[in-house]
Amino acid sequence: MTRRFLMKTHQSTAWQTALGLMLMALLLSMAGCASSPQYIQANPKVSSDLPESGSGQAVTLTVIDGRESDVLGSRSGAVMGTDTITLQTADVLPQLASQAEYALRQMGFTPTGDAGAQRPRLTLTLKRLDYAHGNSQPLLGEAELEAVFEAEAQNGGESYVGRYTSRRNQSYAVRPNQEDNTQMINELLSDGLDRAFGDPAMGQLLSR
Repeated sequence: MTRRFLMKTHQSTAWQTALGLMLMALLLSMAGCASSPQYIQANPKVSSDLPESGSGQAVTLTVIDGRESDVLGSRSGAVMGTDTITLQTADVLPQLASQAEYALRQMGFTPTGDAGAQRPRLTLTLKRLDYAHGNSQPLLGEAELEAVFEAEAQNGGESYVGRYTSRRNQSYAVRPNQEDNTQMINELLSDGLDRAFGDPAMGQLLSR
């Protein structure tokens, strides 16, 4: 009877030890994911409901990534943290250019990369794209995102410069993963594009 009891005790202890090791490995894995860098894939979408102001005029389009760094910030807010969020110029620039061309076509213009002396010009610049750790509430964290676009339209010696800022504050109980952050950043970029190309003053100048 004593031997059987000792065998059950040893088996229970071994099971508890194995369970403890499994939990520890899971926690370490989660900690590693939380501190690992994230690389965002850009996929912004401009609205399909933009004001039409052109009548087929060719517009020289230039799209620039004017950010100081590919790194948007970190999920923890730590300056030297390893949990950085990165959107590379080589990834975001073609996507912005594609959406800008699509937007101009919707507005009634014909985008081109060729510069003509008397041709209207539009330069779209992504000035800033930031991701910061906001002021946390009890049991909740917060992500603060901001995108700033600048559009400069030139036509016949006149020019118009618009600056468009999009912001988003997102509260969370569980820190956003890469998929969540990708969605939030692309929605922010989409909103910035809509603000820029939805500006009637820009379309009016290009159509003169």
